Amino acid sequence: MLSALPFTFSAPLALAALALLPALWLILRVTPPRPRRIDFPPLKIMADLVARRELPAHTPWWLLALRMAIAALAILAVAGPVWNPPREAAAVRGPMLLVIDNGFGAAGDWSDRIAVAESRIAAATREGRTVAVLGLAENPAEIALSDPRAALEKLRALPLEPHAPDRAAHGPRIENFLRAQPQAELVWVTDGLAIRDESPFLAQLKPLADAGRLAIHAAPADQIALAAPENQAGALTVKVLRPNPAAAATGQVRALDLKGLSLGEAPFIFEGNALETSARLTLPIEVRNAVSRLEVLGQRSAGAVALLDDSAKRRRVGIVSGTTADTAQPLLSPTYYVSRALQPYADVRQPRQGSTDPVGELLAQNLSVLVLADIGALDRDTTGKVEDFVRRGGVLLRFAGPRLATASDELTPVRLRRGGRTLGGGLSWDTPRKLAAFTRESPFYGLTIGEDLRVNRQILAEPEPELSRKTWAALEDGTPVVTGERRGDGLIAMFHVTADTTWSNLPLSGLFVEMLRKVVNLSGTGPAPATQGDETRVETLSPTRVLDGLGQFRTPPPTSQPVARSFTGRASLLHPPGLYGPSESSLSVNALAPADKLAALDLAGLGAPVLPISEPVARDMRPLLLVLALLLLVADTLATLWLGGRLGLRRARKAVAPAAILLALTVGGFGLPDAARAQTPPPQPNQQQALPPIPRELLANGAMTRLAYAVTGDRAVDDMSKAGLTGLNTILAARTALEPGDPVGVNVERDELAFFPVLYWPIVAGRPIPAPDMLRKLEAYMKGGGLVIFDTRDAMSARPGGGTTPEGDQLKRMLQTLDIPELEPLPRDHVLTKTFYLLDGLVGRYDTGTTWVEALPPADEEGRRPARAGDNVSPIVITSNDLASAWAIDRRGEGLVPLSGGDPRQREMALRGGVNLVMYALTGNYKADQVHVPALLERLGQ
Repeated sequence: MLSALPFTFSAPLALAALALLPALWLILRVTPPRPRRIDFPPLKIMADLVARRELPAHTPWWLLALRMAIAALAILAVAGPVWNPPREAAAVRGPMLLVIDNGFGAAGDWSDRIAVAESRIAAATREGRTVAVLGLAENPAEIALSDPRAALEKLRALPLEPHAPDRAAHGPRIENFLRAQPQAELVWVTDGLAIRDESPFLAQLKPLADAGRLAIHAAPADQIALAAPENQAGALTVKVLRPNPAAAATGQVRALDLKGLSLGEAPFIFEGNALETSARLTLPIEVRNAVSRLEVLGQRSAGAVALLDDSAKRRRVGIVSGTTADTAQPLLSPTYYVSRALQPYADVRQPRQGSTDPVGELLAQNLSVLVLADIGALDRDTTGKVEDFVRRGGVLLRFAGPRLATASDELTPVRLRRGGRTLGGGLSWDTPRKLAAFTRESPFYGLTIGEDLRVNRQILAEPEPELSRKTWAALEDGTPVVTGERRGDGLIAMFHVTADTTWSNLPLSGLFVEMLRKVVNLSGTGPAPATQGDETRVETLSPTRVLDGLGQFRTPPPTSQPVARSFTGRASLLHPPGLYGPSESSLSVNALAPADKLAALDLAGLGAPVLPISEPVARDMRPLLLVLALLLLVADTLATLWLGGRLGLRRARKAVAPAAILLALTVGGFGLPDAARAQTPPPQPNQQQALPPIPRELLANGAMTRLAYAVTGDRAVDDMSKAGLTGLNTILAARTALEPGDPVGVNVERDELAFFPVLYWPIVAGRPIPAPDMLRKLEAYMKGGGLVIFDTRDAMSARPGGGTTPEGDQLKRMLQTLDIPELEPLPRDHVLTKTFYLLDGLVGRYDTGTTWVEALPPADEEGRRPARAGDNVSPIVITSNDLASAWAIDRRGEGLVPLSGGDPRQREMALRGGVNLVMYALTGNYKADQVHVPALLERLGQ
């Protein structure tokens, strides 16, 4: 194959048949036209004795040329011609340095970037040039030239990295290469993004551009990225970035848990030419704490993903004060400053007024941090509860005060000296003291201490050998102000000053907020590293799950290395974005740091030509040649009929019609080029198969309850739906008082749905989305009391963190315009699990999928969900466990389809779940009235 020519052939040997065209010319020339047909009547014969027109002895030359053209076109089509668009010849003949941005910014069109790089290497092959390939997201290394074949192999092995390229780090190597190869050409395939200052790298390329030895391939920078996820009070927020105003102005951010289940979505909108906005997901605190991943819908890039670790969870913090708060003067309350400081980062709880056991009341609410503000002596029972809370991983934070100064217990990190130290006292200083700088071993290391911070009074710690190790913050004279110690799996920390402003002005500063935030984030992770001698023991975390360039989870690569617990930077090759450390105290590393911004590279300032990423596409010419040959064949047929029969207009129309039909069928079989295909309506092979209307006698019997299934058009799926509902009918008739009629397959667009209490709808990927009128009809059916069971049947193919399946995408497109209620995973105490049988969930052919129903009202203070008014039934149930396949049984009760699961009673559990579904649809939530039984018994005095 000669790639230098504009035309190439996949089967060039077929062109040898062109040599047979002269022989074909001779054969066609000696073949006379078909004899003219004359009708039998004698008078007609006599009238035609004198020929009005002489027939040629040979085929006319123009008809021969037409047939020769048909044969030539057929031979060329068999040879497989391909049109290769011409490319500009390289102006530089020296070596080529191919530089590629292989960071997350290239994820959107990575295959196109590899294709354009391969085309440049192919051009270097034709020109006999050597090539060097350099990925800017890789570790800097010396650049070595190689033959184009080896460079092509290196290019194809170049991975798409999940971090941003560090172009400046490669600057010295590129400079050394260009110094050694002064005639080299540099080809840069760039993503067009600038996260850090790229001016030094661009300045290094400016001389190459001026010399005409720089070529740039770039596409418009339209990537959307996420940064700085934050679990704020009432909502989860994330910063959304774009590089230029031409990028998308709107979009959706989706929240997922560690298993890849979607927990919520929120829109974002860029106002005007703004390059930064935010998305706000308003979710309950329990749901927000389960979120581990935020991603931009429609964007496949590690930069469009923001991971959340254990520190992003909003902890429940309970605050107990030993003083009586004056509600008229809240500034005098020790809990005022603590609660105000923690509200942006935690769910603050306080005991009820007049509670006899405030500590026990708060500990029963599953706290992460317990704050005791000036609490003196604790009774033995309360002390035991607090010790158990700390031992199981909780954080106890204590503040000093007059009560604590006169009491002593074991719930302090250090032994305290009674009486404390005050300004002007026996153990006193003349002027208020300032805080000393935080040591590297302190969890507060890195925080800025204001110059106006002063301490007037504190509780002193008794000297002991471990005092320096337990000290997190100290005054200038070395006396501790904040101490901490690990106890079991938990932590005890103590501020040796009060939580209000009576002993210091620390609560009035921003440092107080940051210090409390650091302490709260230590819940579940323990205190900061301590010192042993002169060596610092730094806690490091190894990667457990990291992202690839497309933003999907994968196992950590061999090049990844652990990070320190205090790591807050952006991802790199050594520290790819992902989750580090154990799941209960993980650390997230993201592609972008919280303060990062996206910008577009200023390539125009280089003065070099900026070429597109997409290369001219080679076009297969066979369909066009075949169409031309068929058109000429039709013309030949018409010419032959005209020459041989003198056909009238009517006969000509009759002859042309079959030829036109033949042409249409042939063109449909071979396919037209893109331009011609765009003018023809697209085929619709996935339309619902035609069904006869539901017989009137079937609907006339209104007393007969029947289950229905939606006909999808896929015969195998529809047969399984019918078999499954038939098997479920058998179980219902045998075990309940319900005797349902035969299941009915309905065409949702045409048939009336109000006759059926349950509609089973299996989702088939690739089917046309129902029309809007059909969706409104389905919506009215659900609002009228009907129950629709959507079954995606993809529990086995769905992977945690692997995105949605084709069936899931199909269902999402169906439901995006429906007015459906808020959904939640099926709770264990849902009425659906106890309408007839007591079940833990709904299983089918598979038992790993999640069942979604309408979200119930929140539980009361005792953890019980109230019954809703009326007999409201969730109008929608979504599952992926393939219920119908598990319900499909024969007359002997044996399953028609094998199940995938380890429970030998899985089919029985699936049938019981089907019975519960039907009972739930028919009877409503009457079982939920059981929540009122305790109140009724109490009224009856029992």
